[in-house]
Amino acid sequence: MSQTYDLADIKRRMQGAVQALKHDLGGLRTGRASASLVEPIQVDAYGSLMPINQVATISVPEPRLLSVQVWDRGMVSAVEKAIRDSDLGLNPQTEGQVIRLRIPEMNEQRRKEMVKVAHKYAEESRIAVRHVRRDGLDTLKKLEKDGDMSQDDHAREADLVQKATDQAIAEIDQLLAAKEKEIMQV
Repeated sequence: MSQTYDLADIKRRMQGAVQALKHDLGGLRTGRASASLVEPIQVDAYGSLMPINQVATISVPEPRLLSVQVWDRGMVSAVEKAIRDSDLGLNPQTEGQVIRLRIPEMNEQRRKEMVKVAHKYAEESRIAVRHVRRDGLDTLKKLEKDGDMSQDDHAREADLVQKATDQAIAEIDQLLAAKEKEIMQV
């Protein structure tokens, strides 16, 4: 079976790593309420684990308050338990089918911890992008070795793969810098 080389697929896979980073950074608490903060929470609903946004509506009525409107009255305690069990440090207050989550102020130490977590997420994304680059370059080497591609084409395509890698890593660095600034704002 002959391997095929597709630069568009390589770029798409690199963008997938960048999108995953955007999602992960969106879930980091910055002292401001955001629906993406509670989206990773899994609720034990109807015998299986479900994302919280599949059993409730999440809204942000105030800058430091999240409101979780549970659709099924019987699921309120399960949603509340899932929020308590998550390591987000949120204390749910239940009023009927609405769960309110006050977002506490972050202290300096907690902000620094969040920046470290953001750096870890960014490094994981950089590694994912480098893995995609390695896969692309390996495919190019194999195509050249098998005689399906000339040395000049190999060099040109390898350069394009590297440019796509540099672009994706620059985007990751921009996202990290913006999130770090947002976290450290007092």
